[in-house]
Amino acid sequence: MIVLLVERAKPSLRGELTRWLLEPRPGVFVGQVSARVRDRLWDKLCRSLDSGAALLIYTTNNEQSFGLRTFGETAREIVEHEGLWLVRLPRSPESNE
Repeated sequence: MIVLLVERAKPSLRGELTRWLLEPRPGVFVGQVSARVRDRLWDKLCRSLDSGAALLIYTTNNEQSFGLRTFGETAREIVEHEGLWLVRLPRSPESNE
């Protein structure tokens, strides 16, 4: 299973993704595709996003049972630490830490 979150994508790109995946909310795509189709969709998405961003979450055989891929400028940073995926929130300009 994959979950694909897309920000600032052209309607034509979103329409093309709906050929393979369901779009229950704008910019949120869900589906069950093979690894080959997933990788090809991701490559096409990355080539087609000009100033947009994307996050791909897919099932895999690891401790968390999922993997992540990101593309573009997103509000949160995804980092891998000792084999685990974590989300890092940006620091606010007011914090002095």
